Amino acid sequence: MQTPGQLVLLGQPVAHSLSPVFQNAALRAAGLKILYAAVDVSAANLALTLRALVAAHAAGNVTIPHKESVAALCDELTPLARRLGAVNTWWSVDGMLHGDNTDVGGFDDAVRALLGNLPNAVKVAVLGAGGSARAVVAAISAWPECHCAIWSRTPERAAALVALGPAHRTTAEEFMADALRGADLVVNTTPVGMRDEQVPVNPGVLHRGAACLDLVYRRGGTTPFVQLARAQGRRADDGLPMLVAQGARSWQQWFDGIMPDRDVMRQAALRAGFAAAE
Repeated sequence: MQTPGQLVLLGQPVAHSLSPVFQNAALRAAGLKILYAAVDVSAANLALTLRALVAAHAAGNVTIPHKESVAALCDELTPLARRLGAVNTWWSVDGMLHGDNTDVGGFDDAVRALLGNLPNAVKVAVLGAGGSARAVVAAISAWPECHCAIWSRTPERAAALVALGPAHRTTAEEFMADALRGADLVVNTTPVGMRDEQVPVNPGVLHRGAACLDLVYRRGGTTPFVQLARAQGRRADDGLPMLVAQGARSWQQWFDGIMPDRDVMRQAALRAGFAAAE
């Protein structure tokens, strides 16, 4: 595998992203003289931008709102990326654009960090039905004997995710209360709490042992959802562990046998987050 000449995050907007911070820290720690940069690109310019990057033998990541569009532009997809119809990691081989999705594995890693292992025979409530929710539901499908309840403000979008979840154990709920009833883990995939002080749900309605995972992260501290859950004595975490994990897993497609130091990545993201909040 030829080492990429540059790494690029494509999305709109991307100025807020911590990915360049922790990826560049990991690249320096690994002794790789490659720069990871964020590029704000519109939907209209996405295909042209990707063609130019492939010609330059670049690689990188994709964030909202382009994950589905990049999947459609790829010449080759991994089976997981094809199943999800979404790409967050891309690279080129002999002028061909390849795509993968490391969000699923990144979510698994974040859950292991929160709970100590992957759940077995529990109910998981997923709030939201966007691109991140697709990866979450797909991950849950591989957890033994787990049930998945999906709720969205747009019921049609929740229903569209049912096929990605555990067979015969995945439901799209019309009311949030039904999705939360009996849930052992609640995953917020909505943007609620990213830039305001709202919470997607009060964790107090959950049973005592239920845990909360918020895919939202904020510079300089945890989200209101995580703060409230922890104040109630619950296990809870925000989206930073998943962000770092999916970014670290991308290296499997970019480099031959070189993996990043995840602690370096995490510490760099935390330092940048608190510095930006001061």
